[in-house]
Amino acid sequence: MAKCQVFNFDRDLREVVEDGLYMQAVVGEALSVGVVNFRAAKGSDIPAKSHAHGEEATLQLRGGCTVNLGADVDAPEGAVELEEGVVMIMPADRYHSGINRFDDGGMCLRLNVVTPPRAEYGKSGEAKVYYPTGDKP
Repeated sequence: MAKCQVFNFDRDLREVVEDGLYMQAVVGEALSVGVVNFRAAKGSDIPAKSHAHGEEATLQLRGGCTVNLGADVDAPEGAVELEEGVVMIMPADRYHSGINRFDDGGMCLRLNVVTPPRAEYGKSGEAKVYYPTGDKP
């Protein structure tokens, strides 16, 4: 029997980029949930990298984000603006990248739910953190 998994989206986040990006994720059988917390100190220096995966629901919790559509980061096909409280559904296999906007506290925080689970997050019960930064494959 599968076990219940719990995490807190504003505590115990794992550092991905020092002073720039903190994350946590859980992976189930049919979906993955990740919290992505960019900090203004170095988060604005993280280069965008276009990526695609399963269908994604994103809730922008703090700050904002421009989600650029298409595989070419430098010449997007279009864009979607996310502000606090906005939910976006990204179709499966749609390439996208983003540019963050920080709130007055220097934070850009969002919650992403992806189905099927993102392979980069590992398997059920053994989640790891990953974010497609421009300097990683």
